[in-house]
Order: sequence, then C-alpha cells, then structure tokens
Amino acid sequence: MSTVPAVPAVASVPPVPPVPGTVLLSGIVGSTAYGFAHAGSDLDRLGLFATPTEELHGLHRPAESHVSAAPDLTLHEAAKWCRLALSCNPTASELVWLPDELYEVRTPLGDELVGLRAAFLSAPAVRKAYLGYADQQFRKLLTRDTTDPATRRRAAKHARHLVRLVEQAVRLHETGRNLIRLPDPERIRELGERIADRPALAEGLLADAADRLTGPGVLPAAPDPRPVEAWLRRVRAAHYTPPQGPLHTPGAPAQSTGGALGPTG
Repeated sequence: MSTVPAVPAVASVPPVPPVPGTVLLSGIVGSTAYGFAHAGSDLDRLGLFATPTEELHGLHRPAESHVSAAPDLTLHEAAKWCRLALSCNPTASELVWLPDELYEVRTPLGDELVGLRAAFLSAPAVRKAYLGYADQQFRKLLTRDTTDPATRRRAAKHARHLVRLVEQAVRLHETGRNLIRLPDPERIRELGERIADRPALAEGLLADAADRLTGPGVLPAAPDPRPVEAWLRRVRAAHYTPPQGPLHTPGAPAQSTGGALGPTG
C-alpha cells in the first residue's frame, strides 16, 4: 500500500505578500497538495481576496488578480474567483477542497466559502473544464521531444497532471467530492512516466473518462449561484468603508438630477 508524503509545515512558508485588499482564504496547492512534490519542487500557493468595496465604485476597476513568482502565488479577487469556480475551473476550485493543514489564511468568510463549495459544481462544467485541461496536457505531450532530459521531465509532469485531472473529474462526477490529496500518488507518477514515453496510452484514459462523465453521477445539471451571490454581498458589506466628510462640494447641488440636463436658456 502506498504512503502519502508528509505535508510541509505551513509555519515554514513565507507569509502572503500584501495585496490591495483583505485575503479571505489561501493555501498551498499544486504538486505539494496532490502528493507529487519532491526535493526541489516549487511551492505553489493560491488564494482569494476582497478588494475594498468603495474601490469598485469608481471609473477604473481594480485589478482582479495578483500573481507573483517569488513566492509562486496567485490571488484572485472574490468575484473573479467565484466566476472561475462556477465554471469548475480545476485550478481555482481546488482552493475550497484542500486538506485543513494546507490552509495558510482562513477567515470566517473564507470558512463560509468552503461550506458553499458544493454550490459551485455542475456535471456539464466539470466535464468541460476537467477534460479540457486534460486534453491540453495531452496536446503538450504530443509536441515534446523526449530525447532531451529536461523536455522528458516536463512531459512526465504533463502526463501526471493529465491522469490527475481525469481521475479527479470522475470522482467529482460520481461522488460530488474533490479529493485533492491523492491516495496513491506513486501509481500516478509511474503511469505518468509510461505515458511520457508513449503518449498514445493516454487516449484510453481520456476516452474512458469521457464515457464515465456522460454516465450516471451525483452532480446537478447547473450550479446554484444563489448562495454564492449572497456570500459575495456579505463580503462587499463587510469590506465597505463609508466616505468621510461632506458628500458633495460646497456650493454644488446636493442632489443628483438623474443625468438629465436642465434648460439652457
């Protein structure tokens, strides 16, 4: 029976760099979360933040994502993350399915979002998103010259993630749960090595997953955006700071004309 690799202590991870907003939920994702990590592996982190609500009212929208390479970190604004998760984006969605020990920041609103994770799921979106990502990995395999050692390692990585994606998709479809920490990462690693050398082996995996994802499952035909919308409105209310001081310039009309122009003469 395979053993699950130990998870690195979260306390040893550098802190999340500052962003223009409040981080509501963040954690360690990627290969470390799946169980693929080895000495020298990058540590990938993902999170979501709430921008100050009053900043959404101006002419220019604040950035919806912040990405850094040192450390490897992606943060999405709350509304953008919700849109990605409602489409069952595999990379974004895993944030609310992490093992507890992989979370670095988990606020009360972040906890609420984890509790809503099933509302984002739908059978068509899981099939489209996960098989779409898996097919991308397969196409990358077909273009790799595996006679070069560095390229061969990248091909094996693509193959591992292809296997992971199809297995996660089928599990989601049939159980309604996304198991991020894989129970048998060594089996997937070994299968990935074989597929890297013979990409045609992946064709059967993709075809089988497509068949199972059109078969009986537990996911609804569409997500339920109502609790998601309610959560996002609570986020906006919690991160709104009313303006201070007078609401209009002295001498200017105190009330809006509703956009209508008065008579000019």
